[in-house]
Amino acid sequence: MTSITPELLVDEAMRQWPATIRVFLNFGFHCVGCPIGCFHSVADACLEHDAQLEPFLQALRLAATDSGWSGYA
Repeated sequence: MTSITPELLVDEAMRQWPATIRVFLNFGFHCVGCPIGCFHSVADACLEHDAQLEPFLQALRLAATDSGWSGYA
């Protein structure tokens, strides 16, 4: 099973863990449906959106393991 790492592609994260979609949206990332999502890694998306990588990764990981989580850091 894939884990959520900085190298993971955005599209792959959202497909494998649909609960992470809320995290992307709550952090202001409009990656859902974006054609670049299949090329950008999580780290690339953070760089592009001027977001800190570690808090974003933590939020993604929490959402991936807790289906009742709201997606806010």
